[in-house]
Amino acid sequence: MITLTNRQARQFLLLKHGLLGTYQYAGKQGALAFVRRTGCIQFDPVDLCGKNAELTLQSRVKGFTKGMLNELLYLDRVLTDYPDKNLAIMPTEDLPYFERYRAAARQRAAAYPEMAAALEQARAFIRENGAVCSDDMQLEGDFYWQSAIHWSSGTKLSRSVLEQMYSAGELIIHHKKGTRKYYDLAEKHLPLSVLRAPDPFPDEFAHQQWRVARRVNAVGLLANRPSDAWLNIWGLNVAIRGEIFRTLSEEGKLLVIHVEGLKDSYYCNSEDAPLLEAVRQEPPRRFRCELMAPLDPLLWDRKLIKALFGFEYTWEIYTPASKRKYGVYVLPLLYGEQFIGRVEAVCDRKAGILTVKNIWYEDGVRQTKKLTAAVNGCLQRFARFNGCAMVTIQ
Repeated sequence: MITLTNRQARQFLLLKHGLLGTYQYAGKQGALAFVRRTGCIQFDPVDLCGKNAELTLQSRVKGFTKGMLNELLYLDRVLTDYPDKNLAIMPTEDLPYFERYRAAARQRAAAYPEMAAALEQARAFIRENGAVCSDDMQLEGDFYWQSAIHWSSGTKLSRSVLEQMYSAGELIIHHKKGTRKYYDLAEKHLPLSVLRAPDPFPDEFAHQQWRVARRVNAVGLLANRPSDAWLNIWGLNVAIRGEIFRTLSEEGKLLVIHVEGLKDSYYCNSEDAPLLEAVRQEPPRRFRCELMAPLDPLLWDRKLIKALFGFEYTWEIYTPASKRKYGVYVLPLLYGEQFIGRVEAVCDRKAGILTVKNIWYEDGVRQTKKLTAAVNGCLQRFARFNGCAMVTIQ
């Protein structure tokens, strides 16, 4: 067991995520490298000041622009949209690891014989017309069902069919216009070596081991306890999760970490041993100020963030207005080794203005000249990321 102080654990997480010191990632290839290291980043279509996946990358990748992610997804095809930690973006080469999910989707559709004719109509239409959205195909009737992954369909037959073909791996998202998704045949855009690769794992437990280790690597440190970090790993109950942690630890794939003052044991990827040793030397690090995504992988375990950073964060976008403590779309504000507050910002891209509606600083944060300059610099960079030339603070 390795023992860390609270500060060393914070430094480990921030360095692991490329959020402390000089930027570890730069440009389009840096964005790709971070997604590959993390496994996946969550996608959410809401765009008040950047979509969640874009916000995740802008905090870590020097010079990142939204067009870079679009190119990686829809031109280079080295990243792809597919559910992992809920709706997600992952490396295309990882798709074979999710074959059992696609197989489950195909099996689920087979239970609805009336779906077969609609699927064949959709295939013929897409072969003839190319990438389509649900409004492009006129399939008669409604079809109420529950897809094999995690969303409900049913108000429109064309949408149900497209989502079924997508979840089964027959279609990919070709591109997006705003929140609208356009689908095309996967075989036209992805290597057959990826599409036809067999499931790498012989059984469900081996697959679950891989998923758990992948999530531990994505967050950096995780405890064997319930957490949103485990979302969308099928069949992962308390007993199975405990057996997975025991097995991975015994095999040396996970290291056990004790953080002084915390009761839970934490686990990290064994490949992070050099980074653990580096933070135990506690060298000085250059501070950065960054705005974080609401569904950032660093924040997937909110109990961990509260325990290490003393920072409580809830994404209140779906909270009724009367019950919100802060605002609709509020981003955590990181400075150096601490979350110092949260920011609500909205972009008017036509006018080129980023409006900061509010900044809530945490109790005890001293707004020194140095801190204020760092926050202002962060907001200026964030404005440029959103295509805005001006920042106004209300």
